[in-house]
Amino acid sequence: MTQNKKFAVTGGIGSGKTAVCGILKELGYPVFSCDEISRALWEDEAYLEALKALFPTCIKDGKPDKKLISAFVFVDWNARRRLEALSHPRIMEELFAQMNAHAVSFAEVPLLFEGGYEKLFDGVLVVERNEDLRISSVMARDGLSEAEVSRRISAQFSDEERRKKGVIRIENNGSQEELRFIVKKALSLLGL
Repeated sequence: MTQNKKFAVTGGIGSGKTAVCGILKELGYPVFSCDEISRALWEDEAYLEALKALFPTCIKDGKPDKKLISAFVFVDWNARRRLEALSHPRIMEELFAQMNAHAVSFAEVPLLFEGGYEKLFDGVLVVERNEDLRISSVMARDGLSEAEVSRRISAQFSDEERRKKGVIRIENNGSQEELRFIVKKALSLLGL
């Protein structure tokens, strides 16, 4: 049986995880996304029914409303934990089903450490970026206010907490060319 090597790409919201994953794809590696799997869950009727039961005040036109749920879970820690308990096991199961088909693969896992999933991977790349750049990037991308982005940042592990986990750091404060160079260097540290 072929040995599978699975690597996670993580970091705070707006750090540039997707940009790093794009470079990995350009370099020929299979890359999977927890966010894409999460979006696909919204097509699953059983999942939607479970969301309705968990968040009855977040229903709009008979369906769970993503924006209402997001706003709710980022101010209520217990609500966030309930959502994660519902979605994370389903996401991780599908993620590993996809990754198992490859000898070496990467996955974008935003809440890797928060969910305690780091031990499931052979290595972890942590993308770091200055907080002001993260905030402005997420505000532009998602149409959120600075306060909303700051709440989401505070709901995640800090860069300092992630560094304590024995990871390879990818600093994303420069150009795309600089990021590509840093990613290639990280791959050599992983033995790839």
